[in-house]
Parts: sequence; structure tokens; C-alpha cells
Amino acid sequence: MENQLQAKALKKFIRSSPRKMRLVIDLIRGKNAADAFSLLRFSNKLAARDAEQVLRSAIANLSNFEDGKTVRPEEVYVKECFVNCGPTMKRIQPAPMGRAYRIRKRSNHLTIVVATNKN
Repeated sequence: MENQLQAKALKKFIRSSPRKMRLVIDLIRGKNAADAFSLLRFSNKLAARDAEQVLRSAIANLSNFEDGKTVRPEEVYVKECFVNCGPTMKRIQPAPMGRAYRIRKRSNHLTIVVATNKN
């Protein structure tokens, strides 16, 4: 196994539910970064924008790790990516007959790890 360089990027408190973000993240797991960018760019999910931003950040972190050497997306692949639940904001919505319904506004934390030299 060759020496792999890897870098990680993390975005916390994304205002979308973890379930919706996982639908987007499952598309790019294990893919080449160039393919992942094209999948995210043309996806009609709103969560794809945040995922693309985190993927760009991870690749930039990898190029910083290599002392500013530019890393092409064709040389990089998504090693792992996962979504954790963030805090849930609880709100109240008035309901009929004096009742109240609870609204849960969920958030998530997205982590993407990229590496070079896919074996």
C-alpha cells in the first residue's frame, strides 16, 4: 500500500435534517473528487450546495498539507464522509382547540475526508 495523504473538512450546524443530507452524501462516497463535483453540481437537492462547499474545503486542506502544491480533483477521491446529528431547535405551532404541536428544526454536522492514491 502506497503512502496516502489525506485531509478532512468539517462543517457544523448545517440547517437541514441529517436524513436529507445523507441522501446527498451517499452519492459521492468513494467516488473520484471530479465525479463528486459533477454529481453535486447537477443535483437538485439543496443540501448538495453545502456538501460541495465542504468537499472544496477538504481538497484545499489537502493542498495546504502538501505545502501549497496544487492538487487536481482527478487525483483525489472521497475516502469517507458522514453526517452526524446536530442540535435540534424546538418550536411550538398553535393547533386547534387550544393544543400546540411541536416543530423540530433539525441540524447536522458534515465531515468529508479526502485522500490521494486510491488503491
